[in-house]
Amino acid sequence: MFHPEVKSQKNEDICILIRVENHSYNYICECGEAKALTVKECQNTKAIFISHTHIDHFVNFDTILRHQIGSKQRVIICGPTDITQQVQSRIQSYRWNLIAEDAITYEIREIQSDRTIKRAELKPPFWEITPLENLSQDAVYLNDLFEVEYTILDHKTDTIAYLFKGLDKTKIDLQKGGFKGGIWVKDLKNAFETNDPHCDIILEEKTYKASDLFHLIEVKKGKKLGVIMDHAASPSNHKNILTTFKNADQVFIESFYKVEDKERAISNYHSYSSESGRIMKECQIKEAIPVHFSRKYDDLEIDELIKEFESAYKGI
Repeated sequence: MFHPEVKSQKNEDICILIRVENHSYNYICECGEAKALTVKECQNTKAIFISHTHIDHFVNFDTILRHQIGSKQRVIICGPTDITQQVQSRIQSYRWNLIAEDAITYEIREIQSDRTIKRAELKPPFWEITPLENLSQDAVYLNDLFEVEYTILDHKTDTIAYLFKGLDKTKIDLQKGGFKGGIWVKDLKNAFETNDPHCDIILEEKTYKASDLFHLIEVKKGKKLGVIMDHAASPSNHKNILTTFKNADQVFIESFYKVEDKERAISNYHSYSSESGRIMKECQIKEAIPVHFSRKYDDLEIDELIKEFESAYKGI
């Protein structure tokens, strides 16, 4: 369902583009430098997910903004405490005397440390912050295909790790029952999804209880895709990761340092290769992908870092 692509090279800041099957829009995780991110990809982006606003995760926001201006879309930006003011400051650093008032709207969803999700709106030309009603749902983003859950990690500042969860889909196996399609299919799906086994289903001029037809239903479980960026390799962070991401299908996780630089990782509240691999193994992630490496390393050292990650992840 999800088709992620790392748009940044090894020596660039992190940026991940997520395309969704049978869906018109795409989604951006992290606004690090990424020359491979195209104008069209920026214009088709419905929501942006920022873990935290250190420069290597936020520096490319201006480029994305430049390409989205004039699209007349409503684009959602999700991130940690204070990101509303930070987005506003970035935008207001430019002059907007030639922009139309409906050129774009940004809705900011700011995840507080108490898991309250504050909402606000920014519109040209003055980009004033207009408060909106807080989100009452647990997910920071939700549409008809998937939802995005999150956990808050410690990087000497709050950093948000995101879990994209495809919604389960119900399908009726008509051949199993020897029936023809019709409005009853929708009624049966609705009865199943709302847990209403006693609902009457009219099928070929005969009335059934929904529970008598539930054996025709197949449930296709939604896929789970995680993006875990900068975090200290600490027990509390690992507990939150395990709670949120256990058994996910695919996870991109920061592996900033090699094992030999473990002490530097600890002092900078980062993870390192073997610990990122180990927690992915404990979470039983089907496919774990290390990303976001320190620029102090050359390509050969990054290859060694990845081997350290793989060794811990696969238990070699």
